[in-house]
Amino acid sequence: MKVLKFGGTSVGTPQRMKDVCRLITADGKQKLVVLSAMSGTTNSLVEISQYLYNGNKDGADDVINRLRTKYFAHVPELLSVEENRKSLYEFLDAAFRYLLSFPKEGFSEKEEKIILAEGELISTFMVTSYLKEQGIRTALLPALDFMKTNADSEPDMNYIGKEVAALLDSQPGMQIYITQGFICRNADGGIDNLQRGGSDYTASILGAVLKAEEIQIWTDIDGMHNNDPRVVDRTQPVRHLHFEEAAELAYFGAKILHPTCIQPAKAANIPVRLLNTMEPTAPGTLIDNRSEPGRIAAVAAKENITAIKIKSSRMLLAHGFLKKVFEVFETWHTSIDMVCTSEVGVSMSIDNVRNLDNIVNELKKYGTVTVDKGMCIVCVVGDMVWENLGFESRALDALADIPVRMISYGGSNYNISFLIRESDKKAALQRLSDVLFNGKE
Repeated sequence: MKVLKFGGTSVGTPQRMKDVCRLITADGKQKLVVLSAMSGTTNSLVEISQYLYNGNKDGADDVINRLRTKYFAHVPELLSVEENRKSLYEFLDAAFRYLLSFPKEGFSEKEEKIILAEGELISTFMVTSYLKEQGIRTALLPALDFMKTNADSEPDMNYIGKEVAALLDSQPGMQIYITQGFICRNADGGIDNLQRGGSDYTASILGAVLKAEEIQIWTDIDGMHNNDPRVVDRTQPVRHLHFEEAAELAYFGAKILHPTCIQPAKAANIPVRLLNTMEPTAPGTLIDNRSEPGRIAAVAAKENITAIKIKSSRMLLAHGFLKKVFEVFETWHTSIDMVCTSEVGVSMSIDNVRNLDNIVNELKKYGTVTVDKGMCIVCVVGDMVWENLGFESRALDALADIPVRMISYGGSNYNISFLIRESDKKAALQRLSDVLFNGKE
């Protein structure tokens, strides 16, 4: 069995839902399909929650009724049999009456997560209704019956595997199984969400516990590219990546995939394929545990980076200095992207500046602090094992005319990163693309 995931834009209109249904049933093979909420719905549910947090029941009800009108208008576009339309109207009416039932007093995060789950619950019921009307053997598997996190908010893989297998066994002989992405129950049994990666994470977890043949992530983008086609000329889709390469690209700017969501698939050695709903025959990008020796796969960039440098003579031959520095970032819940050290200084980059002033003030206890804003990390991804000769020099030669603030190499076998000014991003990416992929010197 394959596990397929479709995002909000893929099911954003009744016609898109029909297109997805044609795609998943074309070969007649059995599949488990993970769906997000219709595009725009989650934003509306967040808005409803914000009104309720502020005690504005009228504002919340107004958004709910507008959303209700929108969904009711979708019913005749999606279904043609009157009895089926009636069933869907009744389901939607119950869902929106439930949303209207939330009081303005005592609204909390618990209620917000219940509200946010409605988007996926509605979209999956709609798609299931259409498939059944088309005569497809279809079963809706409620994610809240099997998707659960533990006390550490991590997926309870043993529980998920056991429960979803039981649900599949209880409804044998189906061609398509539909379930919700993103939503789950927490260790206390309350409705929650998976946070990292959303529906992609759901698909990866299910693929891992079911030992799926393949996990497919369908979006409206043709896989990963060896650069951003909006910025760089002559880019091409990357057709194969190692899991580690994909994780690096996802973190450093490739927005198609959340960096942590494929970890269950990687651990279970289940290949992940990124595919394009707008071009369903395109091969997309295959991600697995196979490496291609000596290959540079792609380049990505991450903007809005801030560099922090601490210079201190006390660091010379001192132990415990770095520990004190890193504890400052831990105290202020700020992750570090890159780090470089010398005998008298340490430079780091961060992408979260919410607590920058507090961090800088504390770091001044240990040395002279300088801050560079408006920076960008450019990441070259591929087979970067240190025994491979020449790839570092090719990347450095490509950036010969670009001022480089920091270089990070050796922390991963799949990545070398450069910190440059945002204003140099386009030139750097174009030059790297020309040298590494297009044969220019």
